[in-house]
Amino acid sequence: MADKPIRVLVVDDSIVAREMLTQILSSDPSIEVVGVASNGQEAVDAVARLRPDLVTMDIHMPKMDGIAAVEHIMAYTPTPILVVSSSVHGEGVGRAFDALSAGALEVMKKPEPRDWAELERIASELIRKVKLLSRVKVITHIRGRKGSARGAEPVAVPSREPGAVSMVAIGSSTGGPSALLNVLAPLPADYPAPIVIAQHIADGFIPGLVSWLDAACKLTVRAAGDGEAVRPGCAYLAPTGRNLVVEGLTVRYAAPGERQLYIPSADTLFESVAKTHGASAIGVLLTGMGDDGARGLKSLRDAGALTIAQDETTSTVFGMPKAAIELGAARKVLPVQHIADALKAAARC
Repeated sequence: MADKPIRVLVVDDSIVAREMLTQILSSDPSIEVVGVASNGQEAVDAVARLRPDLVTMDIHMPKMDGIAAVEHIMAYTPTPILVVSSSVHGEGVGRAFDALSAGALEVMKKPEPRDWAELERIASELIRKVKLLSRVKVITHIRGRKGSARGAEPVAVPSREPGAVSMVAIGSSTGGPSALLNVLAPLPADYPAPIVIAQHIADGFIPGLVSWLDAACKLTVRAAGDGEAVRPGCAYLAPTGRNLVVEGLTVRYAAPGERQLYIPSADTLFESVAKTHGASAIGVLLTGMGDDGARGLKSLRDAGALTIAQDETTSTVFGMPKAAIELGAARKVLPVQHIADALKAAARC
């Protein structure tokens, strides 16, 4: 028996965008567009009625915007959601990342019928992401249910001597932006070590992610520059399409390998930190699909570093942390809400 097609709901207030997305997705025989919606309320109703395998969600819409729709869907009818947004630059991009905090899986740029070569590339990426994300078993996000939030119990974490932490390296993928916010926001502005981050994300969204995180954190969050000297109290995100490697307190860009699947590579970042910082480093592997970062986190643990993997309950996708745990790479497995406590305890701050 042939596999059932992936059933997709397309949500966008523009009829042109809805038709374009529908045509792109329907061009693949393994995808079926089962419905369209022009605002968030229609989307909420359609998800409850149609039970699609995935929703493509616009952000700026009348009646109910995409953020509110994501919150409601993830609270009552959890479904994989891919944010497809034109808000790649400027103030609007923060709204796309707010949708990720509410439970959407990933964000990508909306195709625009102006540059055919670019349109073809984005269309291919859209189909690839729909196929990938439709298989994710999403979790309920109670944020959309008023009065349902409840804090997690504290977890004991190891501590170190003052000044012992020389660098923190973080790897994340699907669900990573909101996980990064949970980890970085509680850290003080004078955190005594630089933080380097490899986050898998669609082209064009790193500047927006940097701005979104920087606005919410006491730390300074910035895009890493090639050859830049990193400083305590700052978090540096790897660029799109390049690996980030550490040489002492300098970060450099490195070209991805010919068959490298995940860019930027958490493995490459972790291995470089293990080589130059060893036991004085901390490695953190957050939510994400696949196994990137597992091998690198193991190299950090073998070098004597504190290594932390996000737990299954709070991971949007438990692929990367699970791979690391199974490899014996994680000294600690923690809910995402407690990872910042571990980082502060290790640095005695």
